[in-house]
Amino acid sequence: MKVYYAPNSRAVRTVWLLEEIGQPYELERFTLGQKEMRAPEYTRINPNGRVPTLIDGDTTISESTAIAQYLGATYAPHLTPGPDAPNFAMYLQWLHYAEGMIMPPINNYVVETILLPPDRSNPEIAARALKLLNRVLGAAEAHMEDREFIAGDFTVADTITGHAVIMSRRLGADFGKCPNLSAYADRLEARPAFKAAEAA
Repeated sequence: MKVYYAPNSRAVRTVWLLEEIGQPYELERFTLGQKEMRAPEYTRINPNGRVPTLIDGDTTISESTAIAQYLGATYAPHLTPGPDAPNFAMYLQWLHYAEGMIMPPINNYVVETILLPPDRSNPEIAARALKLLNRVLGAAEAHMEDREFIAGDFTVADTITGHAVIMSRRLGADFGKCPNLSAYADRLEARPAFKAAEAA
């Protein structure tokens, strides 16, 4: 199994889950923005030139939540509630909350504050993105009241939306109003598998 990876990207989610389930993997490392990510050798594998990409035998997947669902269903059913589980709907809701709600404002904020040079960035867009990010985190904050993990026990959803929560805090979202999410992020960052993924 091979993972195309870059630090501080969604690829951390994939490596984190592989570490959680103890599945061996090989890393092909990039840095974000590296020209080799747009080279034909890689775009033949992932036409978008993005990470992560997972290759498992004859299977290639390049969308991080789809990779997580695939790995959970194939290698870690104990981390993937099925249709008969009482937390199935909650699991699906929070598995997809990251990409549906948290990551769009994160993406806009990162573009304006990190990726664009100062003469091309727009502080108003960055401020609006951060405001929206704080708003969508509010729903997650309310959900995490009296919960240790996002869908009951630790599941694949924690490696997706939990990772988005961690990145939100690191980017400067207002966690002063999110004690539940702060404690949640602390628990996730303390997991040995998360530390291994970040060190990859």
